[in-house]
Amino acid sequence: MLEVVTIDGPSGSGKSTVSKALALKLNYNYLDTGAMYRAFAFEVLSKGFENNREKYIELLKDFQIKFHYNDDGSQRVICNGKDVSDLIRTPEVSMWASTISKEKEVREKMGYLQRKMGEAGKLVAEGRDMGTIIFKDAFAKFFLFATPEVRALRRFKELLEKNISTDYEEVLEDIKRRDEQDSNRDIAPLKPADDAVLIDSSKLTVEEVVNKMYVIVMEKRQLWKFM
Repeated sequence: MLEVVTIDGPSGSGKSTVSKALALKLNYNYLDTGAMYRAFAFEVLSKGFENNREKYIELLKDFQIKFHYNDDGSQRVICNGKDVSDLIRTPEVSMWASTISKEKEVREKMGYLQRKMGEAGKLVAEGRDMGTIIFKDAFAKFFLFATPEVRALRRFKELLEKNISTDYEEVLEDIKRRDEQDSNRDIAPLKPADDAVLIDSSKLTVEEVVNKMYVIVMEKRQLWKFM
């Protein structure tokens, strides 16, 4: 088993906030795999290749991504030498990330990079297929979810805080469309791992979710180390 904690779930379920806080509490590194797909989607859109599959698949060869970790557990996303942390959080990039994540070549490239990052252990990895595909041998797995309305409101507020103009109804429709895409794609569809702990965050605070996960992780880690 790997010393990796996976947190999967749909867009807006609170994975990023919870994962960052849990990683900080555990003194683990935090891996935002969704940011990897978003960063590549941003590259595709910025080059105008969204309607040319051959060209955007070609971009994978030189695609590079790094995460710069701050002392407070937050991170900056550096894609091909450029900080794209805020640029990749728009609804348009979100939808394209979901679209291109269905491509076999894209998933293979991201999966390879993710597994390399997990080899060192002590990692909290959040995404949509961390527990089912990428880190099947993680010692602790979670699936975090919430209602579409709650998730849309969270994302709407997050965008406003970043001075990104948007509309709640637009965000809600984006959430629902992405749920549909992610759950029904042929490659690595969004679903809980068989051994994942399911947590509904709709009525829980971030602190409550993190504390619940922390207790479970510590119990599982202790059992794992004695296996």
